[in-house]
Amino acid sequence: MNKHALLHIPESRYCFPLSKEEVVIRLRTAKEDADAGLKVRLIYGVKYDYQKERFTVEVPCKYEDELFAYYEIQLKISDVRLVYIFQLEENGRKYYFSEDGLTDSYDYEECYYNFFQLPYINDNDVMPLVDWMPKTVFYQIFVDRFCIGDENKDMSYIDMKWGDKPTPKNHAGGDLRGVIKRLDYLKDLGISALYLNPIFLSDSNHKYDIIDYKKIDPQFGTIDDFIELVHEAHSRGIRVVLDAVFNHCSYKMEQFQDVVKNGKASKYHDWFIVDGDKVDLKKRNYECFAYCDYMPKLNTANPEVQSFLLDIATYWIDVADIDGWRLDVADEVSHDFWRMFRKAVKAKKNDVVIIGENWHDAYPSLQGDQQDSIMNYAFTKICLDYFSKESCDGRKTAQHLNGILMRNMKQVNYMMLNLLDSHDTDRFFTTCGKNKKKLETALALTMFMPGTPCIYYGTEHAMEGGYDPDCRRCFDWDKSKWDMDFLAKVKALIALRKNPVLQLGEVSITEENGSIIVERSYNDSVATLTISSPTVYTISYENN
Repeated sequence: MNKHALLHIPESRYCFPLSKEEVVIRLRTAKEDADAGLKVRLIYGVKYDYQKERFTVEVPCKYEDELFAYYEIQLKISDVRLVYIFQLEENGRKYYFSEDGLTDSYDYEECYYNFFQLPYINDNDVMPLVDWMPKTVFYQIFVDRFCIGDENKDMSYIDMKWGDKPTPKNHAGGDLRGVIKRLDYLKDLGISALYLNPIFLSDSNHKYDIIDYKKIDPQFGTIDDFIELVHEAHSRGIRVVLDAVFNHCSYKMEQFQDVVKNGKASKYHDWFIVDGDKVDLKKRNYECFAYCDYMPKLNTANPEVQSFLLDIATYWIDVADIDGWRLDVADEVSHDFWRMFRKAVKAKKNDVVIIGENWHDAYPSLQGDQQDSIMNYAFTKICLDYFSKESCDGRKTAQHLNGILMRNMKQVNYMMLNLLDSHDTDRFFTTCGKNKKKLETALALTMFMPGTPCIYYGTEHAMEGGYDPDCRRCFDWDKSKWDMDFLAKVKALIALRKNPVLQLGEVSITEENGSIIVERSYNDSVATLTISSPTVYTISYENN
């Protein structure tokens, strides 16, 4: 047995409560040991009774990645003071795994020194599931390129013809009334939540350089337009999530301009991270997003900045009843601030969802005290490797999908925003060589993965586009140009998510004869997706 591969960490993604009555426990082993038939049992009990009374249960091997196997059990408990060890059996020989590591025997008389424990499950330490997330299909809208709804507004800022290829600074004229106008279209498509790129006052078309966080950009409309949008969306069963750009702002924001003018004497000097007493715009002696001098970084360790941003976060819940925030550049903002953010917004509306932008393993932010989930770019990368580049076969793809599931607690996996592309990537259809079957098959996988699918606007019409700004093209509303057969297939795939088995079902991802098998099971129902190649898939159902 490869004891170096063994890993278990109490009170982590390897041991976490779903409630005060149910706990998930995982053990990592070497893949080759699992393949050779390693048996794992959990010997558990109540902390203060463990010496005298213990219970034993088999732990099945549920996931495998390239190196490791993961044994997992969802354990019903009657007492919140849980302790346990593992018994491992290899070729008829039994070993024990505890805080002492792997041993040939275990002394229960002195167990209080070295058993694993979940010492007490407190209500506020259970990571809650935002219950609407697994039932939802998101639709991301880059507002300037979606639809012009207000034909009477000032059009003087528009500097491109609708449908022309955009440049980084073009404005096409899409607005909030355009989104309102298309809500029935989105409802018919099967969409149940919108993620809008930033809508607040800004000089750019993307609005990630915000001047005033409490003012809707006039190019997009008014606060009344936005309130109406949320109301009309809610009336159709569609939730609305906004983009929170709290890592940085526009250099034109009032507070930063005060620092530019008054330097160290400005009461806002410590709102930003400036090297010296005065801001030098040419030398860029202040921290900013990436290398963009027009987007200075906010100092989220400053209590005044924290209060300023938390007020904005709760303001839009109060004023418009929004359903969540997507957090831009979440991984560059302090964990301390996100903990405050979570408490503030959840106190206003407890089922608000908090989705971080983090392209990597974000486990430190996904333990129940900060974000609910992230944009799952790891899933995006797996799909690119299998469908677009064809650089990974079915076996490795299944292993990689299992690997990202093991990064997080089960609740988080069921809230992950699973996407194929976004405003920050090439269009998936373009990366697939404009192969609609590949796009369709990738969408099928997205619908079967635990979590929440997110469709980038226009994907249902196989919209093309390279990297930013080409991925931000205008939506073509000319129905004579639509591929109605493809649209019908996308609608049918979205409709699959109405089935509880794809919302809350257990997941198994394996490979057989080169095919990727994704099986979801819930109560007596089983749904299976078989991907034979990047262009071929089948879906089957069983009801026992």
